[in-house]
Amino acid sequence: MWIYEKKLQHPVKIYDKDLRMAKYLLTQYGGPDGELSAAIRYLNQRYTIPTNEAKGLLTDIGTEE
Repeated sequence: MWIYEKKLQHPVKIYDKDLRMAKYLLTQYGGPDGELSAAIRYLNQRYTIPTNEAKGLLTDIGTEE
C-alpha cells in the first residue's frame, strides 16, 4: 500500500512572471527538438529494429527521456 502526497521536494515561491523563460522552457519540453519529441522518436524507431537487444535499448532510452 502506498500514499500519494502532492507536494514538491523543494517548495517554490514565484514572485515575478518571466515570459521569456516560460517560452524557452516550453520549446525545450514540447517543441520539435524537445524531450517529448525525442522520446516519441525513440519509441517509434524500436518497432523497425530487427534485434531484441536493440529494441530493449531503444525502449529504455525512450522511457527515460
